[in-house]
This record gives sequence, structure tokens and C-alpha cells, in this order.
Amino acid sequence: MDERITRRGTLLRFGGLVAAAFGIEARPAGAGPAGVASGTVKCVLTPEQTEGPYYIANEKVRRNITEGKRGAALALRATVVDASTCKPIKGASVDIWHCDAGGVYSGFGQGASNRTFLRGLQRTNVNGLAVLKTIYPGWYQGRTVHIHVKVHIGGNVVHTGQLYFPDTLTDKVYRKAPYSARPGRTTRNANDSVYVNGGKNSMLSVHGDGTGGYIAAITMGVVRA
Repeated sequence: MDERITRRGTLLRFGGLVAAAFGIEARPAGAGPAGVASGTVKCVLTPEQTEGPYYIANEKVRRNITEGKRGAALALRATVVDASTCKPIKGASVDIWHCDAGGVYSGFGQGASNRTFLRGLQRTNVNGLAVLKTIYPGWYQGRTVHIHVKVHIGGNVVHTGQLYFPDTLTDKVYRKAPYSARPGRTTRNANDSVYVNGGKNSMLSVHGDGTGGYIAAITMGVVRA
């Protein structure tokens, strides 16, 4: 079972919006990593979460990670900003991995014969944005629906976390194939042991893409190593 871990220098802001858009700015005095740790800088919120047992290092840099896996199309729009200034970071690598509609991870168990499906990295553009094309994740025993994420800058991991979906949306998605082949989802956000430690601030902002798929967005504030 996943357990919470924390790194005080890295925090995460939900909803796909930079907090500066709300008029929240870093203060000149006490800026930088010390300001984030002390709470002086207010642009981002909540601690990191565990990477879990299914991480595989050195994945491919690519936009589409589906590899033919069935499921509702999902475009993840992840924006990376400097936690001290709220300014976008260009060239950061957003590294994600998650299970398929049947609850299987590549490289493990039933997915051991393939180490790459639903895994990959994408580098951020000048606006700090990385877009990855995948599918809506499935579920497995003991965990709510989630996507794992790491952010790398200059070869250093500056954020490790998990991203979540509204349960009401997941219920809707799971009424259709291939998810409907696995009824009786056992764990929801409220009773997930990882989600309860800050997961509400790692909630994706999700809306339909007009074609039956979904677009999910989040902004992650990080401290450069």
C-alpha cells in the first residue's frame, strides 16, 4: 500500500491555473526555496505524495503514450511553474505513468511483457505547458483512480506526486466499455490512504473535449534544484 512522503520544497496547485491569476504573488522578501518552505510564498499548495511501487525510470519522450490501449481519450495538460515566482518553466520534463482500464501497469504483473504502455515524458514549452495523450485510468484494489507524476529539471527530480479525478466523473466514465467490464470499484477518493493526505489539492480540472474524450489540467509549482 502507498504511503505518504513529503518534501517541503515542492508543492502543488490544483485546477490548471497559476495562482498569480488570482492575484496571489510571491513576496520579494523571503522568496526562493526558503520562502516556499516557510510559507512566505503563497502561489502553490500541498505536499508531495509517494511515487508508489510501479515507477520505471528513463521512459520515452513522446506525446502519445496509449500504445493502442482502449479507454476514454484523455489529454493531460500539465503546467510547471517556479514556486518562488509563479513564472512558467521551459524545458522541464513531465513524467507520468498509470494503469490501464483493467487496472494493469506496464512492466508489472499481467503487464510485465511491456514496459512502456501508459508511460512517458513530455517537455514543457515556453509557457511551461506539457501535453500528453493517454486514456482515462482504470482502478485496482485499494486505490482510487490516479495518475502518477514526476517533474525533472536538469536531470534532477523536483516533484513527485499523484493526480486525481472527481469521483462523479469517474462513475460516468466507468459506465461504458472497457471500464464497465470491471464493476464494483472498491476505493473512492474519500477512503484512499494517499488521497486523504492532500489529494484534494492535486485534483485535476477535467472537461469534455467534444468527441467523447476528456481534457485534464493542472499546474505544478516546483523549486529548482
